[in-house]
Amino acid sequence: MAGGLAQRMGSGEKSCIELNGKPLISYIIGALQGAKGIGKIYVSVTQATPDTKKLIETTFPEICLIEAAEGSYVGDMIYSIKAAELNGPVMVVMCDLPLVRSDIIDEVLEKYETCEEPALSVYVPIALCKKIGIRPDTVFHKNTKLIVPTGINILDASDINNEQPDFNYIVDDPRLAMNVNTQEDLENCRRMLAEGYE
Repeated sequence: MAGGLAQRMGSGEKSCIELNGKPLISYIIGALQGAKGIGKIYVSVTQATPDTKKLIETTFPEICLIEAAEGSYVGDMIYSIKAAELNGPVMVVMCDLPLVRSDIIDEVLEKYETCEEPALSVYVPIALCKKIGIRPDTVFHKNTKLIVPTGINILDASDINNEQPDFNYIVDDPRLAMNVNTQEDLENCRRMLAEGYE
């Protein structure tokens, strides 16, 4: 999902913001391309993200682009999944997760194979966010735990119009906690990369 602007960063399109010389979106694309369980990759853009569209067309020509309506995140996700004519499990990932690597993607896919629910949502404990200096925007209280969504979900594409029961997969991995929404997040991410979080 790459249709939004980095409004809190004041830097244009989030996908194209550079981190150590590479656009943010290239990190998650690399992770998905290196994962064993991922098939076709689609990038959902909107009219608000023309530079992202151009970046994908020139740098990742093997990836399919879908232009959504620039509505809500959920609305654009549903539109994109329908436009791709997908059936069965689909992993939906935000573009601002530069520390996620292929091993994490494969771990999530393996967990999904063992759960009974049609959907899976990945979370980190709020304590982990505090430990690495991140202030999350969204926090859920589930089963006596405070957890933070990471921006990685698996859904059943054939039932995308309906809310799906999901398994809450809580992972204590700092790489999953690091999504980039502010300049402070970007600096934290640079620090973590320098410290060896790969």
